[in-house]
Amino acid sequence: MKILVLNAGSSSQKSCLYDLPNDRLPEDPLEPVWDGFVDWTHHQGFAEVRVKTAAGAVLKEEIQTTDKPAVVQHLMNTLWQGETQVIEKPGEIAAVGHRVVHGGDKYQERVRITPAVKAAIADLAVFAPVHNPANLEGIETTEQILGPTVPQIAVFDTAFHTHLPPPAYAYPIPYRYLEQGIRRYGFHGISHQYCAHRAAQLLGRNLQELRLITCHLGNGCSLAAIQNGVSIDTTMGFTPLEGVMMGSRSGSIDPGILIHLLRQENYTADELDKLLNRASGLQGVSGVSADLRQVMRAIADGNQQAKLAFDVYIHRLRAGIGSMLASLGGLDALVFTAGVGENSAPVRAATCQNLAFLGLKLDLDQNNSHPVDQDIATPDSTIRVLVIHTQEDWAIAQECWRLVTSDR
Repeated sequence: MKILVLNAGSSSQKSCLYDLPNDRLPEDPLEPVWDGFVDWTHHQGFAEVRVKTAAGAVLKEEIQTTDKPAVVQHLMNTLWQGETQVIEKPGEIAAVGHRVVHGGDKYQERVRITPAVKAAIADLAVFAPVHNPANLEGIETTEQILGPTVPQIAVFDTAFHTHLPPPAYAYPIPYRYLEQGIRRYGFHGISHQYCAHRAAQLLGRNLQELRLITCHLGNGCSLAAIQNGVSIDTTMGFTPLEGVMMGSRSGSIDPGILIHLLRQENYTADELDKLLNRASGLQGVSGVSADLRQVMRAIADGNQQAKLAFDVYIHRLRAGIGSMLASLGGLDALVFTAGVGENSAPVRAATCQNLAFLGLKLDLDQNNSHPVDQDIATPDSTIRVLVIHTQEDWAIAQECWRLVTSDR
């Protein structure tokens, strides 16, 4: 069964094609047979297209146009044409899975896309104005290219968190705002859910009996407390801005700061948005970069401002873990994933250092050995520490397979 996965954003689109068995889902993730990427911001008036296949074919080119549907059509053509061809015709694609950032509290699992679902995605753009319109554009473009007979399936980033209990999702503001949909939704759900299932696999345990804290640490960062296989608490909230410190986002700060800036600095809403989402976090504190690797190089060169940025990052991360720990009432495994979580041994070591009182013991040699899908705690640690390579595209493909096979 050939399943195409699309992750359409405002500045890029990532696509990949998986070839899955018809009768069962493999336990371990498969590599895509075709991988395509479009960068709309390469330079003005051009789109950069990159394609690679499992057989080793590589394509890289620039297209002089800003017409997104035309570029996506060109990208899709490489599936069945030229040196990167992996299928004979578009009709071989059994389903297309789309990552959709915001599904509100309505969509608790993947869903076949209908006009009603598209209308809901558009309506929810008020909560995700950057992401949902781009996701919807990707859906409609794909429908135009592949036609109405290929099932289109939405997999929502918020769906995994729809089981949050009311005390976890309600904000302490007047109740009428909750009735208007202002509540904690949580994000990175596809990654958190994948890592929970992968953790159970790696530990040889039943997911239903595990208490997990998953730390998705990339440019965006969020934590989730997972019990009985579902998310019961998470750090991101009404928007992806809340929670722990991130690459260029502030995470949670005193709301009084915003009132102060509005009153004393005459900030507009757009200026506050830019400040908190694009000029804060590691970027804002270090003055160097939103990229932790560059911050670490600046620290090595003696930059004290960069050192402060790292220390604040770790302090906020530890505090977030403490909050998730309290929600769970105990912990079986701590999971690190995404760009920083998977690749930064100093972040993992510093985070775990203050958790020794729980009986957590990190194997420093394992931590420093670029672990992938591996337990890096010592044998006598009371809590397992896992580094898991998150595979959101594979998780979306799995959800599509389940929906398509259930319809048969």
